[in-house]
Amino acid sequence: MAQPHIISNSAQIAAGLKHPELKQALYDEGAVIMADTLLTLHGERHRKRRILEFGVFRKDFFRWYEQTVFPATLKNSMAGDLSAGRTELVDLGYRVTMNLTADFAGIDRPDQSEAETADLLRLVEIFSQGATIIHSTRPKDELREEVRSAIAEFEPRFLAPSVARRRDLLARLEAGEIAESDLPRDVLTVILRKGDPGEFTPDVLTREIAFYLQAGAHSTANSTIHAFHDIHVWAEQDPVRWDRLRHDRLFFQRAVHESLRLHPASPVAWRQAMCPMHLDGAGAVEAGATVEFRLAEANRDPEIFGADADAFNPERAVALPNLPFGHTFGTGVHTCLGRDLDGGVVPRGDVDPETHQYGTITLFLRDLFARGARQDPVAPPQMATNTARPNWGHYPVIFDERLAWA
Repeated sequence: MAQPHIISNSAQIAAGLKHPELKQALYDEGAVIMADTLLTLHGERHRKRRILEFGVFRKDFFRWYEQTVFPATLKNSMAGDLSAGRTELVDLGYRVTMNLTADFAGIDRPDQSEAETADLLRLVEIFSQGATIIHSTRPKDELREEVRSAIAEFEPRFLAPSVARRRDLLARLEAGEIAESDLPRDVLTVILRKGDPGEFTPDVLTREIAFYLQAGAHSTANSTIHAFHDIHVWAEQDPVRWDRLRHDRLFFQRAVHESLRLHPASPVAWRQAMCPMHLDGAGAVEAGATVEFRLAEANRDPEIFGADADAFNPERAVALPNLPFGHTFGTGVHTCLGRDLDGGVVPRGDVDPETHQYGTITLFLRDLFARGARQDPVAPPQMATNTARPNWGHYPVIFDERLAWA
């Protein structure tokens, strides 16, 4: 493959990612799980799919999700860890975010058992490895075969029963037996209700829902662990910092955004030129050429984020139009659909802390720290070895009741 054109300037990235003739290219090698999903579609097909699936965000969706879905999911996911007084944060992070993502995607877990959660989590982890196969250190063909086997297990066990229940509910709605408010608020319901069956073939539907599961669980879990680490290390340097994090929820969210800036789920974005063009920062780009937008590098630009841009500093000020988390959620038509779900809304002006939307990462971490969660002093965290991405692979945590927030 020819060397890609490199763009690392923040403004040029913002402009380039909005170019209508640049199509997603980072996940081509992961087609076994990513083909024809929202993230890989281009042009009018992508626009229609995005509009359709954005329909899940009905009125008051985020407030309902944060106040109703999230607390129940978190409580069920953490019960055993709290009883044990310790947890492994990579495992817990995936369990919590996978369950949240399953609620959003539309995958039922009728048993609500540890075994059922473990089985779905195992499949989602394989889907995640398949989607990010370009950065995997494993043999590619071996991993693709593993993904195919996971899909073959996922469809009859989890997807088919979820589809059947929703079709039944939709039929009852049509018959006037239930109200609109009785339908699940998830992507699968939206697709079954308003999607084109010719577009959503069984294979495409399976990959689309699997995409939501792995994208939400994988990126959110890793971001949560990075933020836990950054906040923990920073706050341990001064007890006053713990007090501020405890009492100022908006500042806590700002700390999460700062970690998101430093650790974007994807450090780069790849696009392929659909026709010859000129791009600021790259010059002339021929049709078929790849453009690599270096998001992680732009997120550490000292001209935007200050001389200490490589450091975790939740007190830094970021001038508009730049966002505190930089390009972490992407820009343009492929901006992450779950940005506000994970990261919440960026506070602007006079914000009421009681009604503000914080995002699930902030809520999850506040719950952990409120229960006295700290690094295990005798078992240091370790980085993952199965990917070139800088993710945590093992992160032991204890719950110290003496440090719990009242």
